[in-house]
Amino acid sequence: MTLLYLLPALLAGIAFHLASAHQRLRPGLRPHKRALRAFAWASAVLSAAAAVAALGVWAGLFAALTALMLVLVLMPCLDAWRQQRGGHADVG
Repeated sequence: MTLLYLLPALLAGIAFHLASAHQRLRPGLRPHKRALRAFAWASAVLSAAAAVAALGVWAGLFAALTALMLVLVLMPCLDAWRQQRGGHADVG
């Protein structure tokens, strides 16, 4: 049951990052940012609903948002790490 809210939170965080103007992981996805944001919002809501069903209202919302925030923090770090390894030290 835990995977039912962690996986959509992971996908939502990745989609939100890929829809960002500052991402460099997949520049070819920038024209699809509207679809990525819609998918990310749908995944975030699905994650929250699944977590609430599994854990109750407050614990479920807390767990779903914590998982989403973890991915939202790690994606820019991953992006910066990949840019630094590729010889592009300027990530901002």
